[in-house]
Amino acid sequence: MSVDVEALTATVRGPVLQPGGDGYDEERAGFQAGFQHRPAVIVGATGAEDVRAAVRFAAERGLPVAVQSTGHGIVTALDGDGVLITTRRMAGLELNAEARTVRGEAGVRWEQVIREAARHGLAPLNGSAPHVGVVGYLLGGGTGLLGREFGYASDHVHAIELVTADGTLRRVTAGSDPDLFWALRGGAGNFGVVTAIETSLFPVARFYGGGLYFEADSPVEVLRAYREWTLTVPEQLTSSIGLMGYPPIPAFPKELQGRYVAHVRIAFNGDTAEGERLVAPLRALGPRLIDTLREMPYEEAGSVYHDPDFPHAYFGGNVLLRELDPTALQTLMDLAGPDSAVPCIIDIRHLGGAFARRPAQPSAVGGREAQYILRVMTGGVPAPADSVRPVHQRVYDAMKQWAVGRSPGFVYHDGTPVNEEQVRELFDADAYERLARIKALHDPDNLFRFTHNIKPADGN
Repeated sequence: MSVDVEALTATVRGPVLQPGGDGYDEERAGFQAGFQHRPAVIVGATGAEDVRAAVRFAAERGLPVAVQSTGHGIVTALDGDGVLITTRRMAGLELNAEARTVRGEAGVRWEQVIREAARHGLAPLNGSAPHVGVVGYLLGGGTGLLGREFGYASDHVHAIELVTADGTLRRVTAGSDPDLFWALRGGAGNFGVVTAIETSLFPVARFYGGGLYFEADSPVEVLRAYREWTLTVPEQLTSSIGLMGYPPIPAFPKELQGRYVAHVRIAFNGDTAEGERLVAPLRALGPRLIDTLREMPYEEAGSVYHDPDFPHAYFGGNVLLRELDPTALQTLMDLAGPDSAVPCIIDIRHLGGAFARRPAQPSAVGGREAQYILRVMTGGVPAPADSVRPVHQRVYDAMKQWAVGRSPGFVYHDGTPVNEEQVRELFDADAYERLARIKALHDPDNLFRFTHNIKPADGN
């Protein structure tokens, strides 16, 4: 599609790019290497006014809008007619140590917040990967490193600044617009382009954590032991277990190369002696290939999971489980274990605790009765992932009797449009209907649809 962007170029401060032009491919590249947006126009926004101009430009021409900060959470790729707004240049950060709050613009990553907050003995409710963008993570709920103690990160958001489909810049709080405030926290990117967000910080300067790596010759027994252990721990301890086969390449520690490994991740907001006592049953499971558990400053929180920080292709999803039934673990390994038809990464995160509690200001985050989240991923696959998708789906089907939905923060599609049934699974039934009504009010033409798209309700 050919779009006349002369008026847009004269209005915005950031670059305006089109296919074939210098910088176009670099601008649309992101962390997800399996697929990318390929829009008619890219606006490299430098601030809220650039975002307003881009949204107005798109709305006047009936063009849909996609947004990209880091490119971790691409759901549906914009390919052709449409405007991509990139926000990575919007990196302003304001921290109020006395109030324990931080305001970050749309391009801020958690690693920036962690560094600044640590100077004041504070910490945010970031997830496992510090290189993830703050805004997308918070809009999807945010399953934090210390979430069993503090709850979903979106529950602690105080204000959201965004440009809605009519080109208006709004500052939304529980007092100014309780419906939209509810929807934005957990409703993903359906309601506008967020330009900044304000959230809480917590008095955590140090914690006990790290990882235990075991060779999983009997993975079902390891999973059963982990499940039993999670039933005994306090809310101050948040953990997960991952299982995968490590290829024999130098990118991975030599102790792990060529092995099928169970990796238990620990984050305990308590003293080291108590942490050591709590993890003793896990250490007793057998010899560790690697043991990194220790007291550490919160700045090193990224070392707990040691998630890869380089762009790569990945495909996967999740299911929220009310319980981790012991009888299902063998089925899980049969379907997605070391002998699976395609290589799978299994990730089980312990929820419960504060994750299960409703916040003082209600939000759209659902599935709070879940005690675990089961994720299945396959890396290094191009989209569409036709050979991978059926393998993952068989896992989810096997878990249906314990399922209470899915988490939007851990759904990695293959770039193709997401259907309504898939989106409904991400929310409680009544919440979805309310979200659709709010969508109809603020984005009746579904301008913002390259996300976990909630279609505007009819008759509004």
